[in-house]
Amino acid sequence: MSAKVKLRAEDYVHLHNHTEYSVLDGLTKIHQLIDYVNQLGMKSIAITDHGTMSGAIEFYKTAQAQNINPIIGIEAYVANRKHTDKDPTKDKNRYHLILLAMNNKGYQNLMRLS
Repeated sequence: MSAKVKLRAEDYVHLHNHTEYSVLDGLTKIHQLIDYVNQLGMKSIAITDHGTMSGAIEFYKTAQAQNINPIIGIEAYVANRKHTDKDPTKDKNRYHLILLAMNNKGYQNLMRLS
């Protein structure tokens, strides 16, 4: 017999969110995102904008001000070969990879990658 587990909003963390800094893909304003997360009673949220970390500092400061744990990440592009390769038969398949920083060293690594 299994016990029912009642999940609360604070038990859930969105780890893949695009903000206004994801050009042509994100519409969410950081302040509105943090306000909404706070209203829901969630304790953490991540941003993973496409190929940029331009909103990371604004996100971090805004989340901290509302006692929300900010998780900084990026949605990186992964290619089979070098970014300068242009053979459409080999280079048309592109993939995305979500990378999240666990600590300041991870944040620094994401900054280098971006």
